Amino acid sequence: MVHVAVDSAFADLVDLDAPVTQIATGFKFTEGPIWRPLDNYLLFSDMPGDVRRRWDAAQGVVEVRRPSNKCNGMTYDADLNLIVCEHATSLVVREWRDGRRESLASHFEGKELNSPNDVCVRSDGSIYFTDPWYGRMKGFGVERPRQLGFQGVYRVRTDGVLQLLVERDLFEQPNGLCFSPDETRLYVNDSEQALIRVFAVAAQGSLSKGEVFASGIHSDTEPGAPDGMKCDEAGHIWVTAPGGVWVYMTSGQLMGKLGVPEPVGNLAWGGEDFRTLFLTASRSVYAVRTKVAPRPEPYMSPKGIERQDGGPRQMAATPALLSPARWRE
Repeated sequence: MVHVAVDSAFADLVDLDAPVTQIATGFKFTEGPIWRPLDNYLLFSDMPGDVRRRWDAAQGVVEVRRPSNKCNGMTYDADLNLIVCEHATSLVVREWRDGRRESLASHFEGKELNSPNDVCVRSDGSIYFTDPWYGRMKGFGVERPRQLGFQGVYRVRTDGVLQLLVERDLFEQPNGLCFSPDETRLYVNDSEQALIRVFAVAAQGSLSKGEVFASGIHSDTEPGAPDGMKCDEAGHIWVTAPGGVWVYMTSGQLMGKLGVPEPVGNLAWGGEDFRTLFLTASRSVYAVRTKVAPRPEPYMSPKGIERQDGGPRQMAATPALLSPARWRE
């Protein structure tokens, strides 16, 4: 596939001839990629197939959960507990490292959430997620009536309270979301409106000053829409779009387009140096090397993990990209 530089600075992020390598295929529709640095593998979901799988270079693809409640977006908290958006149950759940399962969000104002879609974690431990209704459609979830009359963006506060963050009629189908490196901005895209909005994030976590950051993310000739979205360490926004992945400057100007053979649903950086970008693209998973790493997220430098000898180990609270070797020090 051909990568396109709209601005010459795009070549500083990825080689224009960087190969996009298919690392696994044969699925129904892949989503929710997240790299686990402690064990050095990629976790991803096959949403219509109702199964969760992992991939690593040594073993290839291994099934880890079936059924998976048609899970979609996934991430980790600072202690490497898995946070999962489930279409079939309309839940956001935490799967603890010891095997426990905790429901974090299920209802708003006494009504079931639509179908939590994508999720990210702020450094204070609060959890932000989008709630379109794709998971109540046949195939991508379980076909059933909607209880809420809107599609929102929410925050699970550290005290467990669920908070609606945006006006109820602002989004048609809110989908991917990500923080800027300093967490002063939250980007949220809308698959139906084909745009990205940006919000100012207050110190206590609320949102304000919602503005259109980028629009017109569609094509008359190529399939694809805004879906998964990530921010790199320099603040550029990488969003799935027609033909692959579109990359934007912090000003909202389009920098370039990463070409991918299949429509891309989501993306996540991983690998030992966090400079391999993994792409869940329809029936396959792809990988491409980049010159940049992601914005440091809390799970990349957790507050504490257990050593192999069973003793506690404290790590720096400030997020920093760590190699698997550093995790085992």
